[in-house]
Amino acid sequence: MPPTSLMHTVSRFSLLAALLVTYIGLSGCETLINKPSATGPEGVITVVIDSTHWKGAVGEALQEELGQWIGTLPAPERLFQLEVTPLSSERVFDTVRKKKNVLFVAPLSDTTGVGRFLRSRLDEEAARAIENGQSAVIPRRDLWRRHQLVVYLTAATPEDLVRTIHERGEDLRYAFNTITRERMTLDMFERGRQRDLEEQLMQKHGFAVNVQHDYFIAIDTTNFVWLRRVISSESWRSLFVYYEENGDPSKLTPEWIYATRDSLARLYLQGNVGGYAAIDYRRPLETENINFLDRFGYETRGLWHMIGEDENGNVGPYGMGGPFLNYAFYDQTQGRLYMIDGMVFAPGFDKREFLRQLEVIAYTFRTREEVEAAAEQAPATP
Repeated sequence: MPPTSLMHTVSRFSLLAALLVTYIGLSGCETLINKPSATGPEGVITVVIDSTHWKGAVGEALQEELGQWIGTLPAPERLFQLEVTPLSSERVFDTVRKKKNVLFVAPLSDTTGVGRFLRSRLDEEAARAIENGQSAVIPRRDLWRRHQLVVYLTAATPEDLVRTIHERGEDLRYAFNTITRERMTLDMFERGRQRDLEEQLMQKHGFAVNVQHDYFIAIDTTNFVWLRRVISSESWRSLFVYYEENGDPSKLTPEWIYATRDSLARLYLQGNVGGYAAIDYRRPLETENINFLDRFGYETRGLWHMIGEDENGNVGPYGMGGPFLNYAFYDQTQGRLYMIDGMVFAPGFDKREFLRQLEVIAYTFRTREEVEAAAEQAPATP
């Protein structure tokens, strides 16, 4: 299951949310529609923190929770790049206010600019609660810009702050990942979305995902669809959807996922000169239980490599590989087991954002029943 969303809960110290003083600055009276969109690359969090804390235990805790290395990529990349900014001037503050992901971090006792800023966001009762041992992780969506997430993170002392970062690290990752996926969904399907292919999937298979302008259907069989985006012979991305009718949810285990994915790869995910894109069990492979679009499921991340048999029947590598992500889940309404799997082949490039694009596509999944139910609930047009 996903962690408690920071979008809907302030923290386990919910009293602090009610005591938070509403910030009224340049954006105070703006409506959301009049705000410009937040700027900057995806995968970056602007951390507003004093350099002393960044170089100490607080900074280490932030790197461990938000800037951690991703072990399921071919080469190390961080989950988020943490862009450190001390609150040193009004000009710096104006720049910070434009960013997509912003995290203000300081002990409330701090006399730094960041500490004073966070204290000014709280009334006296909330400040006393923090001084008495509570902590606050307070999200603000669209505070200064559209599609922006700003989080205030504070506690009484640096030691309390470190503990809070570790306790709420999963929630922070979930919050920043979720809004990143939402922004990328808007960006990726702003132009050239292939709604005709989506309707084709819905009519034939009873499900659809959003299809970007340069994807094509490479394979479409009874219960397996493979979408591909080929940039060149040396770079491509792909996503397949497989399903089993009258699925048994008790089969949904990591072992079933690995075996099913490798079986499908042998059948369909074959190279031009032979071999197939199997899971590389020599490298890290991570599987966790998740709530996938309100369905029981698993997320798996790891590496694939092209393998095949030689003339003597010995299995060996073919020299290609890359990262993959996989969602396996049970849809109760349809009675189906589903598997959505995205792969990247892009030697010489960072892979994190390519894989995140496939995650975005996977999260556009919907069934015919969901679409029909949404249409019934939609207000009638006059």
